[in-house]
Amino acid sequence: MYNFTFQNPTKLVFGKGEIAQLSTLIPTEKKVMITFGGGSVKHNGVYEQVIAALKNHNYIEFWGIEPNPEVETVRKAVALGKENEIDFLLAVGGGSVLDGTKLIASALANPGIDPWDIVLQRRIETAISYASVMTLPATGSEMNCGSVISCREKKEKYAFSTTFPEFSILDPEVTYSLPANQIACGLADIFVHVAEQYMTTAGQSRIMDRWAEGVLQTVIEIAPKIKENQNDYDVMADYMLSATLALNSMISMGVTQDWATHMIGHELTALHGLTHGASLAIVYPGTLITLKEQKQSKILQYGERVLGITSGTESERINETISKTEAFFRSLGLATRLTEVGIGDETINLIAERFNKIGVAYGEGRNVTGDVAKQILLNCK
Repeated sequence: MYNFTFQNPTKLVFGKGEIAQLSTLIPTEKKVMITFGGGSVKHNGVYEQVIAALKNHNYIEFWGIEPNPEVETVRKAVALGKENEIDFLLAVGGGSVLDGTKLIASALANPGIDPWDIVLQRRIETAISYASVMTLPATGSEMNCGSVISCREKKEKYAFSTTFPEFSILDPEVTYSLPANQIACGLADIFVHVAEQYMTTAGQSRIMDRWAEGVLQTVIEIAPKIKENQNDYDVMADYMLSATLALNSMISMGVTQDWATHMIGHELTALHGLTHGASLAIVYPGTLITLKEQKQSKILQYGERVLGITSGTESERINETISKTEAFFRSLGLATRLTEVGIGDETINLIAERFNKIGVAYGEGRNVTGDVAKQILLNCK
């Protein structure tokens, strides 16, 4: 296990009716801007709960942070925040709303820097205070410092990091009304978040492996249960908490990480508007196929411990493990091939060119260059 430093300052407030705690979690002297997405919170009761909790606070609202939040929208929110001297942000929605809010918070604390330049810096240490009420489990953004932002003009999408949320409220009951496709993409996102930290190098940490495997097993177990009854509180609580634990750094302490699938998926989103979780369901099986020799020991371990694959030669077990992983994504109702979503060689070549031009090399072995990314995508056709 490698040396590491772990700190996660976000307070997690979990359970039924906990949105009411906003009244005391945010000081009344703060000037608050509440950020929202497209309006689903007005149909599931979340908006009314938030407004009731903040009845004694001074707040304004900003609407319209889109899925795959765009810097162009963030700039509008920053301008409104400056105009109203906002010093606290509350994101109400899914991970995209919170990701956009993280950039708003960073930009308000650094008024001399354009928001897109903040993203391109990849790391900024200052932001005004912010928190979240999560309504769509997927990204884990509620308990980490990461954010992913798109630029519509440039058709680019990059991750950057900033400060952590002060707190995040998670009430599983707000997930009851989520559309099935959003849940499917969320489950795929959770699964691949864990895999990017787990399916790397064998023998680094027993405890990290077991934690990661536990989340993977949970996601696989609850996926069909959600389809059966989306109003099962305990199942949706597991779904919501799995998203948080998948990306709050608790399963990555001292171990190597991958993230090649995410970087390729971001390109598909930037170029074609593909939902993030949907892009991961397509790319991840191709990543395993392309890098199965490099990841051999971990794939075998995952196949045995998570999927129960114990018979056959090593090669047969690896192939069965990859096949069953793809089958899991398909069981969610998601596409697992580029051709299914109308993406062909032109996009594959463009992504390879972008990676090679920047000179990036992703993956735990830092060997996923543009050429390797191209092979991964060819294995996704």
